[in-house]
Amino acid sequence: MPRKARLGHKVRRLRRQRGLTQAQMANELEISASYLNLIEHNRRPVTVPLLLKLAAVFAVDMAELAEDDEARLHDDLMEVFGDNLFEGADLKALDVETLLETSPEVGRAVITLYSAYQSSREERDGLAERVSDAQGDIGIELIRLPTEEVSDFIQDHSNHFHTVEEAAEELIEELGSADELGSGLVSHLQRRHGIDVQVVSADREPGMVRRFDEEAGVVYLSEILPPRSRLFQLANQVALVQYRDVLESYVSRGNLTTPESRSLARLALASYFAGAVLMPYGPFLEAAQSLRYDVEMLGHRFRTSFEQVCHRLTTLKRPGAQGVPFHLIRVDIAGNISKRFSGSGIRFARFSGACPRWNVHAAFMQPGFIRTQLSAMPDGSIYFCIARTIRREGGGFHSPQGRLAIGLGCDVSYAPKLLYSDGVDLANVAAAVEIGPTCRLCERVDCRQRAFPPLQARLQVDEDYRGVSFYLSSGSKQGRKEP
Repeated sequence: MPRKARLGHKVRRLRRQRGLTQAQMANELEISASYLNLIEHNRRPVTVPLLLKLAAVFAVDMAELAEDDEARLHDDLMEVFGDNLFEGADLKALDVETLLETSPEVGRAVITLYSAYQSSREERDGLAERVSDAQGDIGIELIRLPTEEVSDFIQDHSNHFHTVEEAAEELIEELGSADELGSGLVSHLQRRHGIDVQVVSADREPGMVRRFDEEAGVVYLSEILPPRSRLFQLANQVALVQYRDVLESYVSRGNLTTPESRSLARLALASYFAGAVLMPYGPFLEAAQSLRYDVEMLGHRFRTSFEQVCHRLTTLKRPGAQGVPFHLIRVDIAGNISKRFSGSGIRFARFSGACPRWNVHAAFMQPGFIRTQLSAMPDGSIYFCIARTIRREGGGFHSPQGRLAIGLGCDVSYAPKLLYSDGVDLANVAAAVEIGPTCRLCERVDCRQRAFPPLQARLQVDEDYRGVSFYLSSGSKQGRKEP
């Protein structure tokens, strides 16, 4: 079967989410239970008519059904095997395809092992630096693997958690008025849970943003938080004390292997809940569509930050009421990726930095301004992306002002829904900036900003010829004309 036809895991997950047996789902789809069993085990393809029927009968977005986790696994494995660790193994793309065809679970195990290897390597390097600098305390935590697990957990749920949305709507109804959300949350915590809220000075607890003292029954918020961030933190706390069972229902079913990753997942879901309280699904989707996804105007209307709005836009996946499927990436000025989610189908690198040609990096050249980009991936897919820097709020004159960049984008077919695309010739594919997931996975050997050779081509240096890149495939000399 072609790699992109393996959607059995999607069908199986949909059936389980609906609480159906194979016989019940097969009856709904008017196929045999044995045929459905073959589909779920990727031994029969999901045909287009069946895909349409799945979307219609179970009220799900066909684009979401068509998203291919196996394709993501394929790209992750290609990136892993692109490491110099495997340089002498002579692995080819066909070998990865064969592995995915016969045993995708082994492929996932390889990703887990490589993640642990990466974490150990980073620990070793950090340890060596600390020892050489004689800095004394050399304790280093392994933090990469838990964050990667949580990132996968969010991606596996398409960044939409229906029960958390329902819990947020229940709280909004209980509070009554969205206009008095701040006082409403404070009153709710005190009345329902006996928890008081206190704002403390930054010099009393430097570095603290929110702290819950369960024994004293007090939530402490730092004075450095602006009003909108205080609301967000209070909603977080409500999620953790009142709806912990809702959060746990997702965490317990996730592939989260450590206490740290499970705790991070709960915090991620609590933040999701907070965003759903501040930006209720129905009103927010209606406003997003009427304002044509103007992020700044949505922030004014719902009294939230640029980043919070961008995050919320990636969660609009409710069956029958979907928004534009966005991807989101957050980087610092050094190119480190601290958040990523792909709802648009774009591929992000798991173990290395993003392509330097993405406009999310160029955003640092014009802080505070929104940059747009029509982007072309090596597989021919085209995306429309916006990017803007954000500044970490809080602190005084001597506090370092951290600056990050947020990238938000969608498939070009959805771009007309965004006001940012006005005046952009979306049909002019030739004008699109050629980007890739990362150098090791990108086949464009003539890129002026290439930092490493692609996995598909070994480094080949011609001492008598200097082109725009050292990394030329065997037998290729782009732009060279023989005399």
